Amino acid sequence: MELEALQHASFKLLDDAVSEWSALIRHLEQLKRDAENELHQAAIKADWAGVNAQVTQGFITKTAKEFADAHTQATTIHSILDDTRGELKRYHQQLVEAIEGGRKKNLKVIGYAGGFTVTTDVPPEARAQGDADNKADITALRDDIQKILDKATESDNTAAEVLKALADQSKLGFTDASYKDRDTAAEALKQAEELADLAKKDPEDLTVEEFDRLNKGLKQYADDELFAERFATTLGPQKTLEFWAGMADPYQGNYDLGRKRLDQLDDLQRNLGMTLATATQSDSVAMTQWSRTMIDIGDKPIHGDRGGPMGFQVMANLMRTGDYDDQFMTDFGTRMMATERRLTGNGEHPNLAWKDMPSGQRLNRIGEDSGADPFTGYLKGLSNSPAAATAFFNQDFISKDDPDNPFEREGEDGKMSKATLSNFQYLFEERDWPHEVNAKGDELHTGQNNLALALEAATTGHPAGEMPNRDTPPHNAEQAKLMESLVASIGDDPDRLTKNGYMSDSIGQITSEYLPDINRAISDVPRDPNSAKWRDIEKLYPVAGAEAELQHMDVTKLLFAVGQNPEGYAAVEVGQKEYMSRLMDYHLNPDLPEEQRVSDDNKLVVRRIAERSGEVAGTLRLGIQDVMGDAASDKDKEYEQSVAQYKNWISGGLGTAVGVGTSFIATPWIGAGVGGGVGTVTSVVLEEVFQDAEGKAKEEGQRTGGQVWNDGWLLNQTVTEDAAREAARKYHLDEGDLGMTAHDGAHQGYLNSRNIVEGQVPGSTTDG
Repeated sequence: MELEALQHASFKLLDDAVSEWSALIRHLEQLKRDAENELHQAAIKADWAGVNAQVTQGFITKTAKEFADAHTQATTIHSILDDTRGELKRYHQQLVEAIEGGRKKNLKVIGYAGGFTVTTDVPPEARAQGDADNKADITALRDDIQKILDKATESDNTAAEVLKALADQSKLGFTDASYKDRDTAAEALKQAEELADLAKKDPEDLTVEEFDRLNKGLKQYADDELFAERFATTLGPQKTLEFWAGMADPYQGNYDLGRKRLDQLDDLQRNLGMTLATATQSDSVAMTQWSRTMIDIGDKPIHGDRGGPMGFQVMANLMRTGDYDDQFMTDFGTRMMATERRLTGNGEHPNLAWKDMPSGQRLNRIGEDSGADPFTGYLKGLSNSPAAATAFFNQDFISKDDPDNPFEREGEDGKMSKATLSNFQYLFEERDWPHEVNAKGDELHTGQNNLALALEAATTGHPAGEMPNRDTPPHNAEQAKLMESLVASIGDDPDRLTKNGYMSDSIGQITSEYLPDINRAISDVPRDPNSAKWRDIEKLYPVAGAEAELQHMDVTKLLFAVGQNPEGYAAVEVGQKEYMSRLMDYHLNPDLPEEQRVSDDNKLVVRRIAERSGEVAGTLRLGIQDVMGDAASDKDKEYEQSVAQYKNWISGGLGTAVGVGTSFIATPWIGAGVGGGVGTVTSVVLEEVFQDAEGKAKEEGQRTGGQVWNDGWLLNQTVTEDAAREAARKYHLDEGDLGMTAHDGAHQGYLNSRNIVEGQVPGSTTDG
């Protein structure tokens, strides 16, 4: 900053800007409240259906968030402008006082383009002598003024840098990056550049102290948008890969780190991954180029002609933590799949893929797998990015028209022919996953387990391992399409799940979130929109959003397979009981609009709900019976413990489970955020389910598979009857009549499951 610009500065425009941003914040605060209270909350409580459920509600939710982000960004900008104005005014005053102090000592300050000079204020002919006599005062004043100008320049430049960085974060809309003042934001950028410079060093030369500073800094700033973008773009894609490949295997070069910091490499991997994930959310030009370059170098050895692991292998391991940008994840997966096809001959020679790592090298420090297979890390990343996961799995892996397509499927005519495979079908049905073992020699299945997690995110629309919340939109057409493929695949070959039981917890959660679709499928009513019978099924089991059109036989095999795993069983068992109780409450409500009512005959409606719910419960129990067999054992306690623990997973207990923010009958997982709470009917049912499970888990006696089946029969009848009675009591209807109807329906549905399973599920209890 030049002397005269600061000396004669007029702050009116800056004062006006600060005032206008202050007023804007007040307006945006009101708009933010209105958007939340009048748009978002209203959208949550509305009973959405069809296109409105899939599009409008999500649009409203995003719009409300934009108002919140606009308020956040405006507040940050105001803070930066206000800080900068205050500092510049202070530096202006210091400069004026310094010049006035010099004048009193007969010194004059003269500014010119690019600098200033201090001289004695005497006629020109005496100036040389005067300057010589006052050298000490001149030097002191010059230094004081230069310090003031340097500070003012720094204040002005950092403000401009931070404001530009904020603006670059989002091309459209607003960023939620928030900073209390300019110095905080500027410090984040400064730290990003310094830590990136450390990461650029050859890993062999990194000291323990530098490692600690990097690890600590990345942890501190992992969620900071400005820091993350600046760190990633300063380091660059190639150096990012070289840095982690070198750090992940310190024994390859840096023995000091290998001895002293080996146990902290998992933290570094997490912190680096989280930072890069935050960075990819930026829309800056530099970050867009970073993402494009990272994908371009993914299929190349990171050390060029000297070999080393491929870029995809290294970067995929950093995707295990954080929420990466959806488009980046989709593009990354598309190119990585193309590389998989090239390396394996379209999947025909799996052992040829991803073999470029030196023997013994590890790229993963989170968990036990080596990280050599990039799909293991990538799929874990997808589990945090639902939209990207849905898009990835629905993409074609190979077309049936590809002359080098090695895959065939049986057609409706019974003949085998080339088939188009989606990424889902290739990974779930065809891929030969690399064989890995842990230090004890036990087989690892991390890649396939992460596949299940990614499928959970892709089909449900929320990150894996979480419950849906009130903002989770109803299933869209692409999610429903993937669910159809998943259920059909398991129906075609249940061993795809039963021989990979570690996937069942995720598959069970997926199933629980598609119970309306599943209950429709097992109704055995042809899906004909012009049929009155089908319209009744649509009313009996309303679906908000897109329906997954499933086949009864496939659903039966899915339920039977899920039932063979305690965690998978618990998700569907608890979900179906809750869903059944909500349906009872919903359909017995006398205020239900006529166009949503199935029949005026409450007994008929209750019986239909009870039968279908009983069939689901019975099929799950047959899965348990198949696992346990005829010998008495403690195996059943694993199932009861999983059910009991599920109570804690649905957000700490009854009354706090939250779910899709649409009509509560769209999914079982809803609660206090929607419709005012879980409700008496559901509370009674779930308390009975959980108490029964807790009691059975503590019993000392052992049971056979047959006893487990019979106990489930009694429990199912009891809770279904209780649901009907509670709903009838709530609406002042005949409790005894509807309760007995529910009891009989549950009894029959449970028995029906055995007849339906017979002959449909290979290895079932009823076919030998």
